[in-house]
Amino acid sequence: MKEKKIGVKDLTTAGLIAALYVILTLFAQMLGLASGVIQLRISEALTILPIFTAAAVPGLAIGCFLANFITGCAAWDVVFGTVATLLGALGTRIIGRRVPVLGPVFPIVANCLIVPPVLMYVYGAEEAYWFLVVTVGIGEILSCGVLGWMLYKALKRTTLF
Repeated sequence: MKEKKIGVKDLTTAGLIAALYVILTLFAQMLGLASGVIQLRISEALTILPIFTAAAVPGLAIGCFLANFITGCAAWDVVFGTVATLLGALGTRIIGRRVPVLGPVFPIVANCLIVPPVLMYVYGAEEAYWFLVVTVGIGEILSCGVLGWMLYKALKRTTLF
């Protein structure tokens, strides 16, 4: 099997996606969308990008890590939020390329499984698991599912990727 070299274009694309993720997270925070019971991280719409390019996988993970760190998330949230984004991006890359409509499912599921236990631990909300699954899920469905799918449809018509 021939090994593909990582080129300047891939590194640039990953860096741009990471930067855009951070900017969109900060924008959502400024608008008050990234806090509260249901969090709408506009940046999570970018989790559809692994359908178009493998460079989106590290770009999203790095962007999530930086955004969580910059916005002052707890260390557990920085680490495990990044893991959730990475796993979601990998699932989108592997399955979403074959069946694009399933692309948004992976980040939604990854965040619904990983983020609630982190929030329970960080904020001491031991009895809130299902509540957090539902509220995280709603935010992820809106950002990854609705906004992500809109982004997919828009990018599908372009020659960017």
